[in-house]
Amino acid sequence: MASTEALDVRPIDPEQSDAVWPLSIEAGWNQNVADWRFMLGAGRGFGCAAPDGTWQASSLILPLGQKLAWISMVLVTKERRRGGVGTGLLKRCIDEVRAADAVAGLDATEQGRPIYLSLGFRDLYPIARWHFDAVKGEAVAPPAGITVRPITPADLPRLAIYDRPLTGMERPSILMHLALRQPGRAWLAEDAGGKIVGFVLGREGRTATSLGPVVADRESIALSLISRAAAAAPGPFITDVPEAHQAVRAWLEEQGATSPRGYMRMTLGTAKGLDDPSYVFALAGPELG
Repeated sequence: MASTEALDVRPIDPEQSDAVWPLSIEAGWNQNVADWRFMLGAGRGFGCAAPDGTWQASSLILPLGQKLAWISMVLVTKERRRGGVGTGLLKRCIDEVRAADAVAGLDATEQGRPIYLSLGFRDLYPIARWHFDAVKGEAVAPPAGITVRPITPADLPRLAIYDRPLTGMERPSILMHLALRQPGRAWLAEDAGGKIVGFVLGREGRTATSLGPVVADRESIALSLISRAAAAAPGPFITDVPEAHQAVRAWLEEQGATSPRGYMRMTLGTAKGLDDPSYVFALAGPELG
């Protein structure tokens, strides 16, 4: 297996977003250039390039607080696969996270999970990726006493405070980026006293709009938020939902949604609160945590 030294690993800068984007296109993934630019600016990218400078492999570390870092975008072109390139880059990311005394987290595909298990990662919970085209009928009304309204920039500090204990992630920059990037998908649920009880964010992708994260006090609030964000503008949509949430699954199936693939949330070590999806009704995406 190739070592990271033999692989000639080099950093990927935000200015190279356009050049590295073809890696996720070849894989059939949904990221666009704006996603790459944000991730490479907020995190650290590493990859391998051909002699002519064309990117042949990538990996990314996205900090989600001082003690948690998300590993994602481990991509290798078809011509460089099966040579240890992807595993080498993954190990480079793991070494970086460990050197920072942090826990590594990721969302594994069925194909990638055996590799992560062999490296010491453990399963947290399964996730289903859903595809659907539009909301059928009206958006789901919020529960009694709950109001749903658009998120404003003034809400963002409170949003981050609400999010942290329920998700185990510190991600104010991600929440701000998504809320400002797609304000039409950004909705907030509050109780009669003005306390935040849920939110939904979204972003446009290469092939579909991604709905998430969705964090809420209970599933009935989450359903109202998801349906409101989806009804705000045309689809198609993708959303990554922990399999524990059966009411969300039932609603998605009513919309004609299909789930052709899934993920397993995994960590290398223990991150407080990350293993409980009770309040996480949709992810920001495997690349954002």
